[in-house]
Amino acid sequence: MRAAMVRKAGQERTEVRTDFTTKDLGPEDVRVRIRASGVCHSDLSAMNGVVANRRPFVLGHEGAGEVLEVGADVRAVRAGDHVTVCWVPPCGHCAFCLRGEGNLCTEVFIPAAQTPNFLLDGEPVYGMCGTGTLADEVVLPWQCAVPVPADVPFEVAALIGCGVTTGVGAVFNTARVRPGSSVAVIGCGGVGVSVIQGARIAGAAEILAVDPSADKRDLVGRFGATRTAAPEEARALMKELTGKHGFDYVFECVGRGSLVRQAYELTRRGGSVVVVGVGSREDKVEFTMNELFYDNKRILSTMYGGGDVRVEYDRLIRLWRAGRLDLESMVTARLPLERIDEALDLLRSGAAIRTVIEL
Repeated sequence: MRAAMVRKAGQERTEVRTDFTTKDLGPEDVRVRIRASGVCHSDLSAMNGVVANRRPFVLGHEGAGEVLEVGADVRAVRAGDHVTVCWVPPCGHCAFCLRGEGNLCTEVFIPAAQTPNFLLDGEPVYGMCGTGTLADEVVLPWQCAVPVPADVPFEVAALIGCGVTTGVGAVFNTARVRPGSSVAVIGCGGVGVSVIQGARIAGAAEILAVDPSADKRDLVGRFGATRTAAPEEARALMKELTGKHGFDYVFECVGRGSLVRQAYELTRRGGSVVVVGVGSREDKVEFTMNELFYDNKRILSTMYGGGDVRVEYDRLIRLWRAGRLDLESMVTARLPLERIDEALDLLRSGAAIRTVIEL
């Protein structure tokens, strides 16, 4: 079985081998044949150690496929079901889940992340975020395999598994963007483009997309951005578009403290700064107590869309079916697993919104 493995922090190239095996199927597990896996910036963060993960591990967390086999105690999923892989699955009964905050549940996530999903040369290999979707097959807790309708393309189902849920959910659930409002989005990868689409669906009147990549700035208009800017141009455009007041909502989708600070400065008094990107534990943001009091800006963090994926996945599929959420156009490259390092290079260069690995 093929899989792409990372052995140590800072490793820039994966190790693609064909002699992996999966762990044994437990009574509450499912075996999934992965058909598509999106390459997300969090994959790079796991490789360089910003996102903690036990090593060695199989890369990938944004995947979709078909259930091949289920454990004896599994009732919610059946062999033959098409599923999106959920890397933070809700258990359904903890305090977070009962409050509708399944994205914060750790009851399944932590044990899954601490259990090896694969074997190589008889040695244990973990999966990224307890999954590892850059593999032909993976054995997961049944809660990680969320059924989707069979007519949903695997690449669409894969994108819903992380970036789209994170971005659109940040708009709907965390910021709760109001119709007619002004929005700026810093970082226009898969998550940022999903934020742009969510803001368009929510009825934002002005959507500024900020990214250093001219290629990305050329693409984002089709997803709903009304204006674009390089980072150094953003402040001038903020003054032009908002009468110097600032945007109602600014989303930081990269995960850098300096960009969170930029987001704060682009936000109007009383507006919302929404931190979507995953950053380093050492990266800090500084605010003065006076500006926090005087500006009255809300600083909101969001994880995995701020909601319960069992609701979010269904809502996103309905928006996609209605033609209001364009997921196919987000895929800027499709590559086989053997070219995963090329996909990672596209991500590093800023040339790709989403590359999908076809398995």
